[in-house]
Amino acid sequence: MPKQVDHRERREAIARALWRVVDQRGVLHLSLREVAREAGISHGQLQHYFASRQALLSFAMDFAAEQTSLRVSRGLEELGDSPHPRDVLRLTLTEMLPLHADARTTSRMNAAYVLEALHDEKLLARTRDGMLQARLQVEQLIREAITNGHIGSDRDPTTETNLLLALTGFATLIELNVIDPQEVLTAVDQHLDRLFG
Repeated sequence: MPKQVDHRERREAIARALWRVVDQRGVLHLSLREVAREAGISHGQLQHYFASRQALLSFAMDFAAEQTSLRVSRGLEELGDSPHPRDVLRLTLTEMLPLHADARTTSRMNAAYVLEALHDEKLLARTRDGMLQARLQVEQLIREAITNGHIGSDRDPTTETNLLLALTGFATLIELNVIDPQEVLTAVDQHLDRLFG
């Protein structure tokens, strides 16, 4: 009896191959043929799962976002019941920075995806919607922290959200070896200490 192929599993394996291409060789090498070669399948097999580069990139980004969410969820479990909002924000921020192999791959995927989105209306709208939703979640955390007295009531939640998300700009500086990851963590911690101080 022929082995049943798990389509989701195959799509995820292809997405991981795409991550490796972006991570090791850069976005300029991101073609269906290159990803198929990395995945160890034929170009035709890859097209059975993804009809276009955009479809593959979108799936790979969704999968990367899922993996980040899983890492954050595991981190939240480790923080225990009712974690302090400072710890939740730190966990969320550090998972958005290339501080370990999985987050580095996701960071590079994000950069590739943004470059692609700048030249594709559908991807641009999709990317913007995803970022707006992520931003809203951070702002809700900050609003709750203000309401519960963890952050001063004189702080503006919109501004504080923007400042926190600006810290994700460290990703480029880490990737280019301008700033050491430990220095980034120190800056993140000092910012959070001031916010919650």
